[in-house]
Amino acid sequence: MKALFLAGGFGTRLRPITDDLPKPMVPIMGKPLLERNIEGLKKHGIDEVVLSTCYKPHKIKRYFGDGSNLGIKISYISEDMPLGTAGAIKNAQDFFNDTFLVFNADILSDINISDIVRFHKEKGAVATIAATQVDNPSAYGVIEHDENGFITAFKEKPQPHESSSNLINAGVYVFEPQILDEIPSGRAVSIERETYPMLLQKGFKIAVYNRCSYWLDLGTPGKYIKAHKDILKGIFNLGEYDFNKNRKYISKTAKISSNARIVEPVYIGDNVEIGAFAVIGPDAVLCDNSSVGMGARIVGSVVWDHVHVGGGASVVNSVVMSNCRVDRNSEEYNSILTENFSYPIAV
Repeated sequence: MKALFLAGGFGTRLRPITDDLPKPMVPIMGKPLLERNIEGLKKHGIDEVVLSTCYKPHKIKRYFGDGSNLGIKISYISEDMPLGTAGAIKNAQDFFNDTFLVFNADILSDINISDIVRFHKEKGAVATIAATQVDNPSAYGVIEHDENGFITAFKEKPQPHESSSNLINAGVYVFEPQILDEIPSGRAVSIERETYPMLLQKGFKIAVYNRCSYWLDLGTPGKYIKAHKDILKGIFNLGEYDFNKNRKYISKTAKISSNARIVEPVYIGDNVEIGAFAVIGPDAVLCDNSSVGMGARIVGSVVWDHVHVGGGASVVNSVVMSNCRVDRNSEEYNSILTENFSYPIAV
């Protein structure tokens, strides 16, 4: 079975993290989100992936190549201009002649791929949309459905009195290839506003799959930090690390002073060096080859690789990007640190 990842977004709300990095390449526990999602698919028998790119496509292709390092075949198709969700799917039509999966590449979720495909087949639908529940759906497009699990309507950003549903599109779909013939080519097409309503009008069956317990769109720096905190707290099981069983992961190659204090939950990667009297955690992620000076403090933060945090510095609820140097005795709260600047995170 094949899967299409829509990896062309500009990641505007995630800047400056995405100033020089495609959104799907943003690291989750030190590894690109897209790589983690592809690895998850392999467990469900997906053996071929198509990546639809637009923003900095060379960085994605250079990292993944033909997919042989991951044991999966990867093909690429690039948009010269943004085509919208449905337009990007139409653009990849030549790759699909059987049931296939589509993913927004910036989603972290625990959707069981084998189960949603089985559900789709049982329903005999032309499309199945994975949905997730939100407390306040007024900022989203809402999915309404009947008692048999078939979608009856889509409502864009409804007021509370306008819909009884709290289900929103989770960005994971199962499609039959015939749906591709219903999407116009050569222009941007919104799947929520144009394609799905048109399919309903023509009488096609669209099913809704509502068995997702964890879902997060990594659209903002705050959500990016939340994703790591959820992993560390065991709310989301990444697979490679199960923090429900062990509240800390410390690489065997890490060098930690006996006088440093490690406060769980925490992740400390390869070749990390931590000086005396430093405090790491709770909710701290230190990626490979980073170092922390004497008396520094890192709490609720994600520190990428090859970072140096100077002695006495405090980094709290922040993201420190690769190759940064945090000045001695400085204080960084609710910030994104690049090599040259510090940007505040809206809280």
